[in-house]
This record gives sequence, C-alpha cells and structure tokens, in this order.
Amino acid sequence: MTKSKPKPAAKRGRPTQYRAIFAAQAEAFCLLGADDAKLAEMFEVTAKTINTWKQRHPDFLQSLKNGKDIADAKVAAALYKSAIGAHFTEEDRVVGDQVVTLKKQLAPEVLAQIFWLKNRQPKHWRDRVEVKEEVNLNVFPPKEVLDAMYARAMERAKERDAFLIGRRERLGIPVDPVDGD
Repeated sequence: MTKSKPKPAAKRGRPTQYRAIFAAQAEAFCLLGADDAKLAEMFEVTAKTINTWKQRHPDFLQSLKNGKDIADAKVAAALYKSAIGAHFTEEDRVVGDQVVTLKKQLAPEVLAQIFWLKNRQPKHWRDRVEVKEEVNLNVFPPKEVLDAMYARAMERAKERDAFLIGRRERLGIPVDPVDGD
C-alpha cells in the first residue's frame, strides 16, 4: 500500500485578476499623474482591490511608489523653475544654413511663488492673520463702581418718590406715610 500525498486545500474566493505586467503599467500610469482611484478605473477594479494588490504584491506597491515619486519630483521641479524663473537657449534656423542661438528668459510666476511658500512655510505665509487680544473675563465692574451706581439709583428713586407724593397731594389723593422714612 502506497501513501498518497494529501491534496492541498482548495483556494476560496474568486481568482485574482492581478497580472505581473500590472506593476509596470501602474508605474507608467502614475508617471502620468494617476492616483489609486484612477488606477482602479484603468484596471477596471475597485479601489479596495488596488489596496489588496499593494498588500499582496510588493513589486506592484514599489512600482506605484516609484511612479508617484518621480511624477511628484518632476512637478516640484517645474513649479520651482516657474516660481524663480529660468534662462534657456533656443536655436532657430533662418534663411540658408546659418543657425541663430537665442537666449530667452522665463519670467518668475507670482502664483507659483505664493503656492510654494504657503506649502513650504505655512506659519509665515498663510492667508489667515491671527489677532491676539486680551479679554477681560471679569464682566462685573469693581465694587466701588457698583456702590456708586446703587447710590445714584437710590437718589433718583427718592426724587421720583417725592415727585409722586407731591402730585398726589395736588390732586387731593391721600398719601399714607411709609414706616422707616
């Protein structure tokens, strides 16, 4: 009797759509500016599938990083050149075989400078200006002020009371004396 090898467990779920060629394609797409959502659209899968591929296929993940890093570096360099301006030479043929070399200048772009500074040094170049003001959280006036306000209010009350008593007497309305006055 011979022993047979045990059968490997059957894989569950749908077979992967991933192919080795996808790593190179993904890198090329990322060089053109594709993000994960765009990659999912191009490979006709979901964003979740792209994340699964990144976890299960290190070469795929590395190609995404390479493509995105190179694209970001190129854009950063172009933005930097745009912000500071640049000189370049351009050859232009004229009549005959004579070649004329022109030196040209790319003027610095203010918007590129603003964008660069706001992102590189946000503490110094943000749009929002913070105004610091001391706030007195003690909303009540000092006791002396309150006492003076009370004294003035009592004086006005006495004057008003005297006025009303005089008016009642002129009209012939009897006034009952109040105890304590």
